[in-house]
Amino acid sequence: MGIYEELQARGLIAQVTDEKEIRDLINSGGARFYIGFDPTADSLHCGHFMALCLMKRLQMAGNKPVVLLGGGTGYIGDPSGRTDMRNMLSPETIEHNCRCFKAQMERFIEFGEDKAILVNNADWLLKLNYVELLREVGAYFSVNNMLRAECYKQRMEKGLSFLEFNYMIMQSYDFYHLAKEYGCNMQFGGDDQWSNMLGGTELIRKKTGKDAYAMTITLLLNSEGKKMGKTQSGAVWLSPEKTSPFDFYQYWRNVGDADVLKCIRMLTFLPLEEIDKMSDWEGSRLNEAKDILAYELTSLVHGKEEAEKAREASRALFGGGGNSENMPSFALSEADFTDGAIGLIDLLVKSGLCPSKGEARRLIQQGGVTVKDEKITDIAKTFDAAEFDGEFIVRKGKKIFLKITK
Repeated sequence: MGIYEELQARGLIAQVTDEKEIRDLINSGGARFYIGFDPTADSLHCGHFMALCLMKRLQMAGNKPVVLLGGGTGYIGDPSGRTDMRNMLSPETIEHNCRCFKAQMERFIEFGEDKAILVNNADWLLKLNYVELLREVGAYFSVNNMLRAECYKQRMEKGLSFLEFNYMIMQSYDFYHLAKEYGCNMQFGGDDQWSNMLGGTELIRKKTGKDAYAMTITLLLNSEGKKMGKTQSGAVWLSPEKTSPFDFYQYWRNVGDADVLKCIRMLTFLPLEEIDKMSDWEGSRLNEAKDILAYELTSLVHGKEEAEKAREASRALFGGGGNSENMPSFALSEADFTDGAIGLIDLLVKSGLCPSKGEARRLIQQGGVTVKDEKITDIAKTFDAAEFDGEFIVRKGKKIFLKITK
C-alpha cells in the first residue's frame, strides 16, 4: 500500500485536482509540498493537528515538506469559514506567534538540509508593490469566479471587506512564489481552503505553463457535524501552558462513541490492521479505544512521559487505580481562608473553575459541582482548612477536574 492509498484508507483525502498525478508523486516521494499556517494565536491548536500529522506521514514516505508561516497573510486574515472579520493583529504579535508556531512544529516535522524547510510569506508579501501585484497577478483572476468561491459566500451575507477579498490572491501568489523559488509542486490544506488552492494552481499554470497540484484533507468533524478540537472554554491547544497535557488527554478520552475509531484512524500512526481489529468493539472496549486514542495523541504532542502521567491521573479519577499526583491542581494560601474556612463559591472563583461568583452560584444551584464525589447544591457550603490535607478533588460538570491543596 502506498502513502496515497493509506491516506485514502484513513479517510483523510477530501478533494484532489489530478488524482493520478498526485498519487504517483507522493507514492514515489517526489512531492515538494507546502501547507500554510496563519499565526492567529501564540499556539497551534487541534485544528492544525491533522495538517501536522499529514506532513509527518508524507515526510516519512520520502516527500519534502515546506512549512509556510503566514507572517504576511496574517496581516489580512482568511475569510474561509467565517461569518465575521478576523481581529487585526499587530506586526509584533504576528512575529511572536510565528516563533511560537516554529517551536511547536519541531516536535512533528524534521527540519534540516534536504528535509523540511520553514519559510515566512512576510519575506515576499510585505515587499510587494501594489501596482506590480495588480499587473503581474491580478490580471489572471476573474472577479466573477472569485465571488462564486465557497470561502467568500458566508462573508458576503454580512459584507466582505476589500481587505479580505484579496486573501485568495495573496495565497495564490504564495503558491506561485514557492513553485518558482523552491520547486513546490503541491499544496495541501483543509477542505475549506479548496477555492484558495485552486487559485494558486491556476496562477502557476497561466504564468509558467507548468502544472501544480492541490489536495484537501477532510475536516475533523464529530458525528453531529461540528468541528472537533473545541470545548466550552475555547480551543484545545497544543501548548501545555494553554491546555495542560492532562486536559488534552481528557478531551480525547471523552470523545463520543461514534467518533473514537474515526479519530484513531485519522490522527494516530497506529497500523491500519491494528485499527481494523477495533471495528467491532463495543461497551467497555470502546472505553479502551478512547484510552488508546488519548494516549497516542498526548504522546505525539507532549511526549510519552506526559502521556503516562495524564493516563495515571485519569485512571485515579475514574477508579482505574491510577495516580492523582499529576492531575491539574490549585494551591490555596492562608490568605484565602477566613477564620480557618473557605466558602465553596470563593473556592470555585479563586481556583479559576468559575470566572465570577454569580456563575459559581448558578453552577452550584444547577447541580454542576461535585466535591470529593459528593454533589453540592448548597451555595453556603464551607470547608475547613484541615479538609485540604487529604485528597480534595472538585469536579465542574462531567469533565473538568481540579485537585485543591493548601
